[in-house]
Amino acid sequence: MASCDLAPGRSIRDFPAPTFDPVVEEVRASIVLAGGCFWCVEAVFQAVEGVTAVTSGYAGGTAETADYKAVCSGTTDHAEVVQVDYDPQVVSLGKLLKLFFSVAHNPTQLNRQGNDSGRQYRSAIFYADAEQRDVAMRYIEQLEAAKLFADPIVTTLEPLTTFFRAEDYHQNYAAQNPYQPYIQGVAAPKVRDLLDNFAADVKKT
Repeated sequence: MASCDLAPGRSIRDFPAPTFDPVVEEVRASIVLAGGCFWCVEAVFQAVEGVTAVTSGYAGGTAETADYKAVCSGTTDHAEVVQVDYDPQVVSLGKLLKLFFSVAHNPTQLNRQGNDSGRQYRSAIFYADAEQRDVAMRYIEQLEAAKLFADPIVTTLEPLTTFFRAEDYHQNYAAQNPYQPYIQGVAAPKVRDLLDNFAADVKKT
């Protein structure tokens, strides 16, 4: 099962490594990603080797509207996002983006993910600097050239102004609620895709 709509005859294992993925000397970095419900994206990246923390939150809008009720109304500029903190000496930004596009969400669905509809569920990468933007832009171009998807990629690249941490009950949600129907039906298959196709990138504990 694939989390995204692949072109006929293509599989998750066909996703290439990014050709542009500069080495980062620091031991701490973060990237903010939007790919539908943050519970599901969080669950995927929590399992990735080199990821030190994943925080669910909101980005794209103002502080006044950075709360779950307002964001779910679809009337704000926010997207549900996760801030992925990672060690670049263990996992690169390019590798994280490969997992983001291949298993964490479907980048060809405009302003929705599955049955979740609205701009708050858009596919987006909120970049902190020009290098993050360039890595993301070039990888999207690489995926489009590879014709992996049945439809065009609609992921937006948006400058990160402020990341707003979501309410406490959203943090680590899938791990704390493994039998919740939404987690079973949406998040769990994404994690299985990760385990089945990228086992070498999964934390050993």
